[in-house]
Amino acid sequence: MIHDSIYRNILELIGDTPIVQLQKITKELPGTFLAKLEFFNPGNSMKDRIALHIIENAEQKGLLKPGSTIIETTSGNTGFSIAMASIIKGYHCILAVSSKSSTDKIDMLKAMGAKVYVCPANVPANDPRSYYEVAKRLHQETPNSIYINQYFNELNIESHYATTGPEIWEQTQGKITHLIAASGTGGTISGSARYLKEKNPNIKILGVDAYGSVIKKYHETGELDENEIHSYQIEGLGKNLIPTATDFKVIDQFEKVTDEDSAFTTRELALTEGIFAGYTSGAIIQAIKQYAAKGFFDENSVVVAILPDHGSRYMSKVFSDEWMNNQGFLKQRKLESQEVIYIE
Repeated sequence: MIHDSIYRNILELIGDTPIVQLQKITKELPGTFLAKLEFFNPGNSMKDRIALHIIENAEQKGLLKPGSTIIETTSGNTGFSIAMASIIKGYHCILAVSSKSSTDKIDMLKAMGAKVYVCPANVPANDPRSYYEVAKRLHQETPNSIYINQYFNELNIESHYATTGPEIWEQTQGKITHLIAASGTGGTISGSARYLKEKNPNIKILGVDAYGSVIKKYHETGELDENEIHSYQIEGLGKNLIPTATDFKVIDQFEKVTDEDSAFTTRELALTEGIFAGYTSGAIIQAIKQYAAKGFFDENSVVVAILPDHGSRYMSKVFSDEWMNNQGFLKQRKLESQEVIYIE
């Protein structure tokens, strides 16, 4: 910083995100529930942390120089964070994105100067059209480039061990009893868990997975069951492969959530707490309800939920009444939302 109130660039704002107590959406549940709002990062998601950490590590190793190209596989948030950092640091940015990503996210990536390849979501991970394989190919074809490879990069875990975990410990004054987080790449939950378990091995680490993903069963059995794989809508949650950026040893339990329940809970979070968070955040709050129903919490529990990103990235998806209807979510349930009245 130049002085106490002026930052040299937007990257210096990454980290130190606030925690707020949930008052209404969890009022019937035993315990204290706290939300760590990662959309307070300048790129509006927790992925700012890993983007900066991995890029600066590559710079220190001499792998990146002005004019280099950074390539990554992303559901949108990591890509945005990389594109933002690339602008500040003088790099080109190429992103392979799943077609499941909202149009809002794709438009944001374009607005941040990234070249975007949209790849079909419903293909196997080893299919040459998958966003994993497309990113690998682009890296091979692009001189002076690096591939972030967040799903298989230990630095993903390291970034959260160094920042997110310590922040949670300090913000709760060590009183946290449960951490609940989504598992996509697994870096957030794994890095935070490693730090917190070192401080207090009794802290329970509760993961959130999606129906259609292989993560929960792999955690329980050590086997990748391809019969578990089917398409689903929640972004940045679950996987059809096993990322090495997930440290399953530090995670105590996984709970699966549905697209529909998570969508309604995302909207409920906005209407009860005023927290306009993304689809995965709704999935995490939904998982809290399910964990509570199974007796995981009591009156002494202090539960911290990491909410990954901002709701503005899902306006064409979970916050769209038309999209909710097209998914069949409104067949038996109604939306709580205000009517828009146009005055001619």
